[in-house]
Amino acid sequence: MPPKISIEEAVRESLDNDRRLRRPAEVAVMVDDGVVTLRGTVGTFGQRLAAVRDARKVHGVDYVGDQIEVRILDVDRRSDAELRGMALQAIAWDTDAPDEEIEVKVTDGWVTLTGEVSYQFQSDAAYGDVAKLFGVIGITNEIRVVNL
Repeated sequence: MPPKISIEEAVRESLDNDRRLRRPAEVAVMVDDGVVTLRGTVGTFGQRLAAVRDARKVHGVDYVGDQIEVRILDVDRRSDAELRGMALQAIAWDTDAPDEEIEVKVTDGWVTLTGEVSYQFQSDAAYGDVAKLFGVIGITNEIRVVNL
């Protein structure tokens, strides 16, 4: 029977094995009674989401505190107008996201989604579309699910 590893070791292993994370060692892992806190820096918002998902899937993790920062190098930075256009296009291409009901605002690389949709999966789809875009450093999802 293999030796039992700690939650911290299991999270660290999960991060190390995720090919989406270019430098997993730059994410610090702290554990206190099933609560995992991730701190550090990654290059994309998608990597930030991946690290949090990696930690959540580890047995024994009850909660993940996400304190990871996204730092985009100046040479890779996109303008807010460019990011907004890319986000609107990504949402428009997604049949699950009603693009006519969703508005996008971008400030210093941080995207805010607003609007009203009929179903949660529509809000989730728009969030997922924007999360994949290079240059996004964070997302605030203010899309409301209402019975239209």
